[in-house]
Amino acid sequence: MVIHQGAFTGTAPLLKGALHAHTTRSDGEMTPETLLAEYEKLQYDFVALTDHRKYNRESFGSRLIVLPGMELDVCFAGSRGNGRHTIHTVCLGPAGGGDFQQDELFPSFDIVRPEEYQPTLDQMHRRGCLTMYCHPQWSHTPVHEYMGFKGHFAMELFNSSTALDNNIDMDNSADWEYVMDSGNQLFGTAVDDCHSHSHVGCGFVKVNAEKNAESILMALAAGCFYASCGPEIYDFRIEGDQAVISCGPADRIAISCNLMPQELFAADPRFPVNEARMTLPHYARYVRASVIRDGKRAWTNPIWLDH
Repeated sequence: MVIHQGAFTGTAPLLKGALHAHTTRSDGEMTPETLLAEYEKLQYDFVALTDHRKYNRESFGSRLIVLPGMELDVCFAGSRGNGRHTIHTVCLGPAGGGDFQQDELFPSFDIVRPEEYQPTLDQMHRRGCLTMYCHPQWSHTPVHEYMGFKGHFAMELFNSSTALDNNIDMDNSADWEYVMDSGNQLFGTAVDDCHSHSHVGCGFVKVNAEKNAESILMALAAGCFYASCGPEIYDFRIEGDQAVISCGPADRIAISCNLMPQELFAADPRFPVNEARMTLPHYARYVRASVIRDGKRAWTNPIWLDH
């Protein structure tokens, strides 16, 4: 029996998208029109405009699919103006904007314990949003403070804004493993979080969906995508007792399950590697893979194993 990860179950080209982007509507340098034009030049299919605490449901005349959304944030008490200790959440959807109003505003506030933020997440979920945990390193928030949140569909593995500006949030997959090991079926994304032109086009997702907002959001919720900073992944599947990944030219491929050390497949210096196989241990609850090429990474979402 062959089980394909959800990104690789069809034959149509995957859609390329940006899930976290800022404009002059909050603290970005580009207008929505200019930013969307930049992504159109890069042949993206969809973009979410996620300005801080300000909901957007407009397309601003773009030919791209613009997913409705915004970014919320709260601070731990005592951290404002005294270092950073915060939680940021991208909210995506619902398709068409649901009952959100254009430019609807949401306040930031202080919390003492992480669980005080859960009612806000619950409200976003009731209103039809997908929520994604953002840039944990930039937020100075350790994994034990966010791994208990309920209802997130994903967390950011790569964030080009904080990677380029602060040399952090370049691969949060170790923390991702801890969250998944706790029993949360959480997906991983790569985003730009663009505030300036230099951030555009560095981190993206490739989604197995039809070209409309509703289909894209449903595919994101189901994990039918992979995350990348450049390398391409063609397939990730289970064949019998083996996990198999096929990809574009890579310097290294890593396959891992649970919290065990990754099994690494390195290319011959003369030739790149395009496929790797790993026999699954009997105790594996999930398996995932990552690809590295010229220092850039791509990450599959996990295949969860039902024993």
